[in-house]
Amino acid sequence: MKIKNLIIFGTRPEAIKMAPLVKQFESFSEKFETKVCITAQHREMLDQVLSFFEITPDYDLDIMKPNQNLYSLTSDIITNLKPVLEEFKPDYVYVHGDTTTTMASSLAAFYSGAKICHVEAGLRTFDLNAPFPEEMNRSVTGVVTNIHFSPTETSKQNLLNENKKQDTIVVTGNTVIDALLFSVDKVNHPNFKDQEIEDLKPFLDNNKRIILVTGHRRENHGQGFINICNALKQIALEHPEVQIIYPVHLNPNVQKPVYDLLNSIDNIKLISPLSYPAFVWLMEKSYLIITDSGGVQEEAPSLGKPVLVMRDTTERPEALDAGTVLLVGTNTDEIINKTKELLLQEDTYFNMSKLHNPYGNGNACTRILEYILEDSNKISHNN
Repeated sequence: MKIKNLIIFGTRPEAIKMAPLVKQFESFSEKFETKVCITAQHREMLDQVLSFFEITPDYDLDIMKPNQNLYSLTSDIITNLKPVLEEFKPDYVYVHGDTTTTMASSLAAFYSGAKICHVEAGLRTFDLNAPFPEEMNRSVTGVVTNIHFSPTETSKQNLLNENKKQDTIVVTGNTVIDALLFSVDKVNHPNFKDQEIEDLKPFLDNNKRIILVTGHRRENHGQGFINICNALKQIALEHPEVQIIYPVHLNPNVQKPVYDLLNSIDNIKLISPLSYPAFVWLMEKSYLIITDSGGVQEEAPSLGKPVLVMRDTTERPEALDAGTVLLVGTNTDEIINKTKELLLQEDTYFNMSKLHNPYGNGNACTRILEYILEDSNKISHNN
């Protein structure tokens, strides 16, 4: 009898990191019956990723609503998952990371009696309000999880410190590296055509070093984004030899300060948010990256790109310890000074860009599959 897997995700970051796991299990169809359920917590951005990775969901809860809030989102996910879980009766349910989809799906799976597998388990800032609600989501998910797939030894230790049993924790590396390596190969293939990438090319000045900027974190809204924009403005004005490319998040709290402060500067290009393949392509073309994104902290080192992180804390301390990223917060002077250092000091740039990525080498999904095969064999022998 085949092992029944249900893989659940709802946002673009989850989809990117779970897509290679879907593909991995599908390539072993003689052993696994694998189905994908999306909540569509994010709709358009999620659909772009599904198209790129050629994944067709078996279940689409389609719960996204205008002005949805955490109360309705959580209850809608749990309620709508009940018939899916009752119909398919999965042996294993896979959730990812720290979204509301992750937390609510893990609760629903717990109620159903399935084994819960948490991919990217054990990340912690130890502050339930930073980031909000992600720290709570991943902590609650960890309580009901049966198998914790941790990306690093640090995340494993966090779980051990919470008294999780050692034999339930598997260090795999991060599946985002599996996704990135697949995506780099795909976007660079001569037969790959993407209109968004073609539209980007006229924007890029090949005579300038590109600084790629992303920012959206709720905790940076307000004065934080004003500080960030003032730093970018000064960097652009003092360094005409660079070009800053900033795909601006659609949130009005981001759009207003960014366009008010940066729209008139020649070597800053403000563009619409990018699909995943276009973003991967642009990361490759960049000299360095300034971001508040968690995923970029993991991806960019595999491309040899130094990262300045516009956050005061990070649940990814491995990158800090490895030296592939630096925390600069939203301090204007700190952002300016660290950017200048990377632009002007070749040794500093070279050292950051050549360091080992602590998040793995692209074999995370293989390790997950191997563990599930071993675990399911134990269950069948016990029965």
